[in-house]
Amino acid sequence: MKLVIVTGMSGAGKTIALKMLEDQGFYCVDNLPIPLIEPFAQLAVQQPSVHERIALGIDIRSGKELPLLMNVLEDWKQNEMPCQILYLDASDETLVKRYKETRRSHPLAGRGRIDSGIRQERERLEFLKKKADIIIDTSQLLTRELRQELERIFTEDQGYGNLFITVLSFGFKYGIPADADLVLDVRFLPNPYYVEELRQHTGEEATVQAYVRQGGTADDFLQKLYDMLEFLIPNYVLEGKNQLVIAIGCTGGKHRSVTIAGALYQYLSRHEEFGLKIEHRDIDKDRIRKEQR
Repeated sequence: MKLVIVTGMSGAGKTIALKMLEDQGFYCVDNLPIPLIEPFAQLAVQQPSVHERIALGIDIRSGKELPLLMNVLEDWKQNEMPCQILYLDASDETLVKRYKETRRSHPLAGRGRIDSGIRQERERLEFLKKKADIIIDTSQLLTRELRQELERIFTEDQGYGNLFITVLSFGFKYGIPADADLVLDVRFLPNPYYVEELRQHTGEEATVQAYVRQGGTADDFLQKLYDMLEFLIPNYVLEGKNQLVIAIGCTGGKHRSVTIAGALYQYLSRHEEFGLKIEHRDIDKDRIRKEQR
């Protein structure tokens, strides 16, 4: 039997995650009163053939009963209950934006400000985040990307190091991404923009990639980047970091940065211990601007 507690910040995607786990064959129960959790789990253990995989949604809605969950988790640990905690998180800015878009009020905010409710919720859920086996930051995730991560973790049974990496290409003339953790400037590489037959193409195409990587400078740079990340990523995981945005920039975000970002994504995709996605922020900006003129 596998038991997963799905918890985390309101607005971070717990309801969506429960629906996705249900699609994967989990028997899902949301907002079960804390005093009923242990009897429910004991019943499930006694009859494992009925529901082999169970997901329990538990969050701030439990109110004053929530601290009681600490004792339940301690008992389960001592009795070696097969339980995992999935904690969904998101930045304060993202949560505020989501609440404003849905026009819902935060469960702890009352008539006050949303950010006040978020702050209180973080404090009350801190003990669960510390005990979490899996932490997913959904700030930059699309719904389909969250689904892919959950399938990778719970269906394919792949390892997860609580780190989600975004490889992001961008153009410096459109601004450095505000959420970037590492910013790499690849404007020293050959620029296809000055080649007429390549100008309208992008770094996702083989001809552009070959031009950018001519002479071996790009490959030397990539190898040094791979070595650095092989050192950094395990240390980020040990430090507790759960979101890493690697931003790679060139002038317009169309050729060089896209080429290098694609190569880095392919390299990192060999690893199974963290989540990964690629995004080309400015790849179509030049075309859109020309069409608007």
